[in-house]
Amino acid sequence: MPISLYDAVVPSNLQILGAVDKLLGKAEAFCAEHGRADSDLIDARLAPDMLPLGYQVKSCAAHSVGAIAGVRAGQFGPDLSPWPTDFAGLHAAIQGAIAELSALDQAEFDALGENDTLFAFGEMKLPFTGANFLLSFSQPNFYFHATTAYAILRAQGVKVGKGDFMGMPRIKR
Repeated sequence: MPISLYDAVVPSNLQILGAVDKLLGKAEAFCAEHGRADSDLIDARLAPDMLPLGYQVKSCAAHSVGAIAGVRAGQFGPDLSPWPTDFAGLHAAIQGAIAELSALDQAEFDALGENDTLFAFGEMKLPFTGANFLLSFSQPNFYFHATTAYAILRAQGVKVGKGDFMGMPRIKR
């Protein structure tokens, strides 16, 4: 069975974005239960030279729907806008990405595969096809940021496990 570009990207993004949204719910509950400010987790980092949870969550949206918008436009660059500083804003970013991905037309998405797509950041310019950009650049970034968000919460003491990261697998029905 051949797999389409849509099949290789969108369902997995939806699965992990749903999991990230639930991780945020666990983080909120953890803060309430332990009398911690939301900012304690949203600003938490794994290492001093890494960006905080808020950025990691925002980047999950940037490397899913933002990457698709970049392929449509022919160019993608890092989203340097501020990230949400509260759980409501982080949920909204993830839920907005889920809604946009859920509304995609598969045929239209698959047609993006041959689009010329330039990654541009300062002087760095990397040319891709749409498919290669999504599969070899944005998808690894998407998983990196989702994993880092999970790891930050785990390091802060939030009770999360592998199943919380994976979300709901797409089992045969």
